[in-house]
Amino acid sequence: MIDYGILSVRRDLMYAIIAAGVFVVLILWAIVTYNRFVALRNMLREAWSGIDVQLKRRYDLIPNLMETVKGYAAHEKSLMEEISSLRSRCMSADGPNAKAESENALSMGLRKLIAVAEAYPQLRASDNFAELQKTLSEIEDQIQLSRRYYNGTTRDFNILLESFPSSVIGKMFSMKPAAFFEVESSVERDAPKVSF
Repeated sequence: MIDYGILSVRRDLMYAIIAAGVFVVLILWAIVTYNRFVALRNMLREAWSGIDVQLKRRYDLIPNLMETVKGYAAHEKSLMEEISSLRSRCMSADGPNAKAESENALSMGLRKLIAVAEAYPQLRASDNFAELQKTLSEIEDQIQLSRRYYNGTTRDFNILLESFPSSVIGKMFSMKPAAFFEVESSVERDAPKVSF
């Protein structure tokens, strides 16, 4: 004889085990997804720190570069003041968006300074200027590498944040998309035009 009461209890127990299993899987998925967010957020901080280190190296180099150029091109006082002002603005900028905007302006100013320096043969022949220009070029390369790493990490974080179902976890913990660190407009990408 079949005891339907026992079969019903077994079926209910089986449903409860399946439901508990699904619940455990969802909890584990939420934990793993949250941990991925934490890892990417820390990678973003690390990447931003790398950019910051390279930018500080450039800030430290700028006064030496300006002093060298100033000795040969004393009448370029307004450009020197502009670069000094841009340097100060960059050093006080906070966050990727503000930093990117001020850094783009400083890069344009430095390109103008190098272009002005190219007009002075004695300056171009100076070992000090050549060494500073080489160091600046190396720093710019390092900044570019740091930006790529930061922007790649930003991309990964934002994809995770915007993709379903991980977006649910991101919203639960009020996570916001990270900002890219990039050149804003095509005008800023163009080489500066300097005329004498």
